[in-house]
Amino acid sequence: VLFYLAIAKGFEPLLLLPIAFGGLLANIPLAGIGGEHGMLGIIYNMGIANEFFPLLIFMGVGVMTDFGPLLANPKTAILGGAAQFGIFGSLVGATMIGFDLQTASAISIIGGADGPTSIFIANKLAPEMLGTIAVAAYSYMALVPVIQPPIMKALTTEKERKMKMPPLRKVHKLEKLFLPILILMMAILILPESTPLIGAFAFGNFAKQSGVVDRLSDTMQNSLINIVTIFLGLGVGSKLAADKFLVLDTLGIMLIGLLAFSVGTAAGVLMAKLMNKFSSEKTKVNPLIGAAGVSAVPMSARVVSKVGQEYDKSNILLMHA
Repeated sequence: VLFYLAIAKGFEPLLLLPIAFGGLLANIPLAGIGGEHGMLGIIYNMGIANEFFPLLIFMGVGVMTDFGPLLANPKTAILGGAAQFGIFGSLVGATMIGFDLQTASAISIIGGADGPTSIFIANKLAPEMLGTIAVAAYSYMALVPVIQPPIMKALTTEKERKMKMPPLRKVHKLEKLFLPILILMMAILILPESTPLIGAFAFGNFAKQSGVVDRLSDTMQNSLINIVTIFLGLGVGSKLAADKFLVLDTLGIMLIGLLAFSVGTAAGVLMAKLMNKFSSEKTKVNPLIGAAGVSAVPMSARVVSKVGQEYDKSNILLMHA
């Protein structure tokens, strides 16, 4: 199924293909490829068990992120916050059906639709569930073009979908330079446990915005992130051995993950509609961009743009999303 999604459908092939092949290798009998001393086991211990690969991925994501549109229209940050309702809703649901709190927390993070974060959290709270959680997170990231549009269309009117947002103001370079430092300071003060991920992200973004280390920025967002993606995919695939993956819990995790992702998408759209109730005509936001509150970067933003242009070809929502 993962091969089919990657090759025939083109859904996140850079991740799904190595994960699928890693799963194939892990299930070869007697070879021990996924074991402690097998190739996949070595890759897993080298960068997933010690949480190193997600940090490197976040460094690359930091370089690839442009905070200009957010700085130009800061209230859109609220939409990112609203989309996290999916995580907390599914946390409650997972505990109600019998998962303990730590496992439920690891499962519900799938609602953020962010692979490296899912791996980081699962490794801390429920390492035995890592393969299933990672596959669910990356599968739903890949299925964004399938899952999100029906939810977006169900919660908005045609008039709302056609809403155009005004051009954004030009953001000063100093604003872009200070933001990653500010984000890191807030993380240190409010949630220090998050600073490994946030710190790697902030470093990547700061390096890009400084404009003086183009070679390093280029390496982080291209060759480094590509190498790590290969290892990350194979390492996650090593946890797809049939005796651990093909169990009833897996189905529960996939269903909770889908629910979390769907609720997150809906919450982002509904928050945008609520914000518009208290906004002037000039400052209203197109509710579709709320769907990009989930962290499926950059897939969800592209989906928002595509859905908007279905109703008005001249409506450019990509940078807002």
